[in-house]
Amino acid sequence: MIDQDFIIKIGVLALYVGVLFLIGIFASRRIKGMSDYYVGGKKMGFWAVAFSARATGESGWLLIGLTGMGAMAGFSSYWVVIGELLGVIISWQFMAKRFKKRSDSYGSITIPDYLQSHFKSTTNNLRIIAASILVVFIVIYVASQIDVTGVAFESMLGIDYRLGALIGFFIVLSYIFVGGFVAAVWSDLFQGLLMFLGLVLLPIVVWFSMDHGAGVAEGLNAIDPTLTQVMGRSTDPWLNLFTILGFSMIGLGFLGSPQVYVRFMSIKDEKEIDKGKWVAAVFTLLTDAAAVTIGILARIYFTKSGDDPEAILGNNGEDVLSMITESFLPTLLVAVFIAIVLSAIMSTIDSLLILASSAITRDFYQKIFRPQIKDKDLTKISRIATIIMAFTALLIAMIMDYVSPDRQIFWVIIFGWSGIAATFCPVIILSLFWKGYSEKGAIASMITGFLSVILFNFVFKEMPDIGEYFVALDVLAPSFAMAMIIGFIVSKMYPPRAEAIKMIEEIDAK
Repeated sequence: MIDQDFIIKIGVLALYVGVLFLIGIFASRRIKGMSDYYVGGKKMGFWAVAFSARATGESGWLLIGLTGMGAMAGFSSYWVVIGELLGVIISWQFMAKRFKKRSDSYGSITIPDYLQSHFKSTTNNLRIIAASILVVFIVIYVASQIDVTGVAFESMLGIDYRLGALIGFFIVLSYIFVGGFVAAVWSDLFQGLLMFLGLVLLPIVVWFSMDHGAGVAEGLNAIDPTLTQVMGRSTDPWLNLFTILGFSMIGLGFLGSPQVYVRFMSIKDEKEIDKGKWVAAVFTLLTDAAAVTIGILARIYFTKSGDDPEAILGNNGEDVLSMITESFLPTLLVAVFIAIVLSAIMSTIDSLLILASSAITRDFYQKIFRPQIKDKDLTKISRIATIIMAFTALLIAMIMDYVSPDRQIFWVIIFGWSGIAATFCPVIILSLFWKGYSEKGAIASMITGFLSVILFNFVFKEMPDIGEYFVALDVLAPSFAMAMIIGFIVSKMYPPRAEAIKMIEEIDAK
């Protein structure tokens, strides 16, 4: 006999999926060409863009990874909140308008479009390198999100990991196949609202349902006094410093990542950015802080001094959310949280797949091999490219599960996020704020960021004596710094073309 709780959960999940399909159907009516499919015709409002940018930027790691980190690391996890909040504020306040103005002037609908126009490139080298790196890391990032989908279904519904990953995969592929970017943004707004309400309300419910004892700090101290050390848990001050930097520098990824900045291309006008920045900042502060707090409360409730937290809370705390919802919420609300977890995951997968599709279709097929083909004729090819990228990511996710069953979800996701961010964020920053940045400098930055992520992850982390410091720091901050430095040096050696500088000055003067 089928368990009644399971039926309720499946019913709520079916309702959630039904809403997504309706969004996809309505969005499909707005798809008239490539601009509609990839940037919504540049007519999106600030609420949709703000929620979509945040939901896309957060992904499954917010609910599965960051809650687990809160449980495992304690108070020092709040450095992630600070880093992300700063990244979002800087991005919306100082970069978004400038990027919107220039990308509109160039008529860009993809990030390689923007770069090609910005530097007045006479060859396709920059476009090819940008699109190639984008596809590589997006496929890895999407694979990590599919991986989280399987984990979520297994821990929250008791469904086999592989079956869960396949179900989530086909749900998201279906509605973006129909509705493209518009479906992704509208569904992100719906999913972002679910994430926001669920995450903000859950720790409040848990707190008032728990036997508070002497308080949070005292509860953590009774388990492990290092959990209340905001400046890190190690006795080595340098390791603590690297840990804090590693946590807070995650926010660097918001300063130019293509999956976020394509949202700025899609917004109606610059005035909408002023409104959207407040929505994005509040969303980031409350959801990130809530996720860490949920993990901390779970550590107090489920473990005691001397326990192995991973034996109770799962690998790197990945079972925290499922355990705490099952313990404190009625079945119907547990089902809603399953939908919320899927929202976080799918809001990222849909955006990334469309981005990868644009790199294949627009930046390779149209701009390099078939420049005479019209945008309206590319919609079918775009959908085919989306399917190919999606199935490639699914295959990688299945391989990851087979090869590394003990992998840590949080860091797998961060590796994909860091690869995209280290490759593109330095390029976007320098292109927006330094007229002396050249095409060759941009190519050098991208290649350096791409290779540095691989180097720091697979070489420096394994080195004796210093490896643990790079594990704590992770790959984004050093890779980001290397890409900035090399881009600056190469641009000094090979300055930009005079006509490119003149064009930028004319756009900025308007």
